[in-house]
Amino acid sequence: MSAVAAGDGLAWQAALRPMREDDLDAVMRIELRAYPFPWTIGIFRDCLRAAYPARVLHAGERILGYGVLSIAADEAHVLNVCVDPVEQGRGLGRQLLRALVSLARGHGAQRVFLEVRPSNPHAIALYHDEGFNEIGRRPRYYPAHEGREDAIVMAIELLPDDLDRMPAL
Repeated sequence: MSAVAAGDGLAWQAALRPMREDDLDAVMRIELRAYPFPWTIGIFRDCLRAAYPARVLHAGERILGYGVLSIAADEAHVLNVCVDPVEQGRGLGRQLLRALVSLARGHGAQRVFLEVRPSNPHAIALYHDEGFNEIGRRPRYYPAHEGREDAIVMAIELLPDDLDRMPAL
């Protein structure tokens, strides 16, 4: 899966590949810029060691974003999807999300779940746009500067024609 976007007046090619251990320093730089309560490098290492499907979106040697998925039985869970804040607004998050959903489908998942902060309207809009629906809330799920923040739980059922109906990038 690839996308072409304009950055600094130059065209670059964004492509996906499996995340590797030697990507984690770059992944952590993005994670620290993107989130006030980031994952630790240990969490990413544990995901890789557990063989969770994880992808990085890159342009040449530069990592632009990443996603991590867990799959068990016929369900998948998007654990983390992130685009470098300086690259947001170019469709890269959509590309990552679609790649994760495609990975889930390829592993036989029939539904995909995720959590999102109510304070993240751009992510919520993307997930709705891609066919995810709110199915519940997890009270006090996320750390916040003033206590805890709920999580919106969203899910999508992977019907045979879902990916065909998603608009092309």
